[in-house]
Amino acid sequence: MDGAIFLDPVAIALVFGGSAVVAAVRSTGSDLGRALASLAPLVRTRADAEAQAARVAVNRIAERTARSGIGAAERAPVVERFLSRAAARLADAPDPQQFMAWGEADLSARAERHAAVHAVWRSAADAAPAMGMIGTVMGLIRMFSAMDDPAKIGPGMALALLTTLYGVIVANCIAGPIAARLERLSRAELLWQREALERLVVIAREEQGGPLETRVARIEARLRAA
Repeated sequence: MDGAIFLDPVAIALVFGGSAVVAAVRSTGSDLGRALASLAPLVRTRADAEAQAARVAVNRIAERTARSGIGAAERAPVVERFLSRAAARLADAPDPQQFMAWGEADLSARAERHAAVHAVWRSAADAAPAMGMIGTVMGLIRMFSAMDDPAKIGPGMALALLTTLYGVIVANCIAGPIAARLERLSRAELLWQREALERLVVIAREEQGGPLETRVARIEARLRAA
């Protein structure tokens, strides 16, 4: 079978281009940029590995604060961006409540950005079948307008069928699965970030009171249990 019969520039432009235009109209420029950028972590992110690395990083922060005080939290060897910022905030926060408020606001803003990215891909998935239907109608119109010339009926029918096919592929094999996987990765990321934030708040509270030896013993006991 000649694969070229499944390629039609008009059908491709209508379905893929039309779906992209609809998604763009429904979104902002920054959302579109993040949606495209999300394709990289889509394939390389490993949620379980990130969660485990976060636990190790929080333990490093706890060890540093146990030995050098809360102000040394930002000097802990942490690579992950969120935890690095959290360690810096922990070192500068005047009390655990303010640190927790910063963390909640940061996670809320992150969740909103993620939701906007998911919406871009969901919009493309929702629009693709409609674009396919538009192409189907256009193909049928072309076909029926050429009924007196059998040689011109085929291209119209091909356009009608290919746009339907492309719409199904974009919705169910490309944009829809991308949105679903990004949503799952987002939930997993926010879960370990919230867990890490709560552990850092506990560290901050324990650092606030008691003699240094007592604080060190409490934190070391918690690290052994982690």
